[in-house]
Amino acid sequence: MHAFTDLLSSLFSACPEMALFLALVIGCRIGQFRFGSFQLGGVAGSLLAAVLIAQVGVHIDSGIKNVLFALFIYAVGFQSGPQFFRSLGRQSLREILMAVVLAVTGLVTVVAVARLFHLDKGLAAGLAAGGLTQSAIIGTAGSSLEKLGLPLVQVQQMQGNVAVGYAVTYIFGSIGPILLCVNILPWFMGRGIREDAVRAEAAQAGGVYVCGEGEVPALPDIVGRTYRVTQAALSVASIESAAHAVTVERIMRGGRPVGVTVDAVLQAGDQILLVGQRADIIAAGQRVGTETGDVPGMDLSLVRHDVVLSRRDFAGRTVAQCAQLLSAAVKHGVYLVGLSRAGQPVALASDTTVHEGDVATLLGTPADVQRVAAQVGTILTPGIKTDLIFHSLGIALGLLIGLGVVRLGGIPLTLGSGGGALLSGLLFGWFHGRHPARGSMPAAASTLLVDLGLAGFVAVTGLQTGQQAIATIMQHGMTLFLLGVVVTMVPLVITMFFGRYVLRYDNTAIFAGALAGSRSANPAFGEVLNKAGNAVPTTPFAITYAVANVLLTLLGPLVVAFA
Repeated sequence: MHAFTDLLSSLFSACPEMALFLALVIGCRIGQFRFGSFQLGGVAGSLLAAVLIAQVGVHIDSGIKNVLFALFIYAVGFQSGPQFFRSLGRQSLREILMAVVLAVTGLVTVVAVARLFHLDKGLAAGLAAGGLTQSAIIGTAGSSLEKLGLPLVQVQQMQGNVAVGYAVTYIFGSIGPILLCVNILPWFMGRGIREDAVRAEAAQAGGVYVCGEGEVPALPDIVGRTYRVTQAALSVASIESAAHAVTVERIMRGGRPVGVTVDAVLQAGDQILLVGQRADIIAAGQRVGTETGDVPGMDLSLVRHDVVLSRRDFAGRTVAQCAQLLSAAVKHGVYLVGLSRAGQPVALASDTTVHEGDVATLLGTPADVQRVAAQVGTILTPGIKTDLIFHSLGIALGLLIGLGVVRLGGIPLTLGSGGGALLSGLLFGWFHGRHPARGSMPAAASTLLVDLGLAGFVAVTGLQTGQQAIATIMQHGMTLFLLGVVVTMVPLVITMFFGRYVLRYDNTAIFAGALAGSRSANPAFGEVLNKAGNAVPTTPFAITYAVANVLLTLLGPLVVAFA
């Protein structure tokens, strides 16, 4: 066994990155196991696996952790930027109150524990930093300890105790919010995160049903059907003018195709292909003749393209008014089947108001759609490429913002790299929502950044602190660890009850996002996102996360003052 440990230590010394990916392999596998309704998840599993691997000795650079975290938090912000800025306003007060309650209860819990168990101010600050996973408390508390006027030796000892308390409590401080937000909260609410996330997404879409991946509607709005003409002397123009949304796309006469023109007159026995709204097709077909099955030579391929509406005279007009601005020849054979704004679907009706930058989904033959797109805007070409210039700039600016420091009564306050990258992601995501042709990032790419970034971040954290944490627990016993559990869970539980019964949260997905953000609990938020399957929890998380970053940082001097 000793030889195997030495072998692993040698391998990880030569290539510490190997330890990172092994932690992800083992941790994500552990996270897949279910015990009834309980599931640890890949993030918490990666942290535990990294702590175990760290016992053989791993030295991994913090730069890797910082890069992975920046990728994760930027991608989260980018995905939810448009929705976040729409949600700001008086309705954000609920999230702000939640972050305040958690910070206050966190302070009270730490001070109470410190006084009951006669901990010095250094250990108390370490419990706050690790149990609430707010590393900035180490710095703010350390500065406050220096100002107590105590002998230098005593100050240095307490500053060392800050690191001891942090090391022992940080690991459960990361796992605890995952357990509460992902497992306890859904049980408490009586509903799952996923089902409430789907419900909230439908409500945000104004009741517009959006098909999920791999789903198609059983009754599509636009259909094609073939009919055998039984009434002679019908013209193409008369059929199309009598129906609201029907076009004649093919005519077969005697087994041979006939050119389709507005003035073309049909003969009895002709076979025609009608394309349009389902209800209108049925009504038009009853006037034309009898429906037939597949007819050789009548196949027609339609394309569905998203077009960014850049035509200025469309802005502020209704859909019906915009259609009137296009000639009959231009819009012939093209159907508007969807409309979205800043990434969110808009209920489509004739009186829906169009904004510049809206994305219209057009359906028709390739030539017809191209003709309309040339008149109204630019076709969005779906691609698998990510705009690296756009997003690298976004991350760099976010990290620059995170370097800024504002002093409040001598206490340094900063967003940090995480807060800066999140803010930048929100801004760049909002810009992309307004200008969809710029800053492309396929959903698969952003999902990879979120999953790999967060799991990798917590794995590196476990590799760096796991050995010290276990050694400290062995030296000081389990008391500090258990006190850290109290500091982690009590404020979360109190805030959960406050959110449910005072703030009246009734959607589990939104509640879970807000609760994770109020603790700046990124690992918990990552697991909430995985459960939700969409970006619904992101907006409440972003608001509470920003407030909590400031409030929890302030706890360092307050713990030193009152503990």
